[in-house]
Amino acid sequence: MPDRTVYSTESGRINICPTCEQPYKHCHCDQPSTPVKKSDGIVRVMRDRKQRGGKTVTVISGVQGDEPTITALAQQLKKSCGSGGTVKDGNIEIQGDHCDKVMTKLTALGYKVKRSGG
Repeated sequence: MPDRTVYSTESGRINICPTCEQPYKHCHCDQPSTPVKKSDGIVRVMRDRKQRGGKTVTVISGVQGDEPTITALAQQLKKSCGSGGTVKDGNIEIQGDHCDKVMTKLTALGYKVKRSGG
């Protein structure tokens, strides 16, 4: 918002957006909406060790759904693998090399699964 009014002699400092009537800190009028991740409907499972101090992690990407759905799926996968994990940037990360177990579980849940990477 480079050309917004910041001060008026009638009312003083202007802190509220005239369009949405929210404080400028919370205004999203001029910002583009968050991009939706495009997916081909295939969930990809890969093993990764980069940037993790040599630790092996199973990364599941391409899962469709909102944050609570992905978190619930991550809980199921962590429980079936018997290890920890997290959800980062829409990807599920399971500690350890559990690609086969994860692929079996996802197929049983009805997902179309592919192994990616080496």
